[in-house]
Amino acid sequence: MTNRPLILLTNDDGFFSKGLNSLIEVVSEFGDLIIVAPDKHMSGMSHAITLEKKIYINKLSDHPELKKYSCSGTPVDCVKLALDKLSYKRPDFCFSGINHGSNTSINTIYSGTVAAALEAYINKVPSIAFSLLDYSLDADFDASKIICRNIINKFLSVKYDKSISLNVNIPNIKIDDIKGIKLCRQANSGWKEDFEENIDDNGKKYFIMKGIFFNNDKSNDTDEFAIANNFVSVVPLKTDFTDSSNYKSLQEIFDEEL
Repeated sequence: MTNRPLILLTNDDGFFSKGLNSLIEVVSEFGDLIIVAPDKHMSGMSHAITLEKKIYINKLSDHPELKKYSCSGTPVDCVKLALDKLSYKRPDFCFSGINHGSNTSINTIYSGTVAAALEAYINKVPSIAFSLLDYSLDADFDASKIICRNIINKFLSVKYDKSISLNVNIPNIKIDDIKGIKLCRQANSGWKEDFEENIDDNGKKYFIMKGIFFNNDKSNDTDEFAIANNFVSVVPLKTDFTDSSNYKSLQEIFDEEL
């Protein structure tokens, strides 16, 4: 093994996605790689894990500087297996993506790409989730590779006392049109779902989820604002879901001895 950092790569679009291969191209410049990614499309899996079912691993490459595994499990399964079974040592960093499509605002909680990065963060491995706002399987990642290289170079140059996880979203524009990089907070936004009802060939009713995205957060410090104004958004994430704004009022109601 070399003295370079060991970097874990994963995603939710599947091992053979163009986004992951673009990330491999960039990250190979910074360290030795262990790649553990789903063997099929796993978008929208959030932090799902596989319970009471078999998870299969397929070793695709065992080169000392580039180990590759496809996994039948979820993106979070991939990270868990990498940390517990597949890596010869604890990875120094974990990068997830590059996702095909947006993971800004409320989309963050549904994303398998982001969840994989957060799983690394939970295990004290600094991580970044990268996404390009283009859902096409053949998306152009030329600008994204430049941006990822820039951000990773900054990220690896800092020593962290505690683990950290970043959610990076890249607008789908040419590199010359990107105005810069902005540290942001997650926008307060959501989806208005509309389930389209259909009948299959056997006469059985089924639904397809569709919807319209809405953004009620017009502040200029959000990821949605950054993307809309041709900036790359960078949002630091955490896993503590405690509602601090309502904590004190709830404490007055619920804190009592029985």
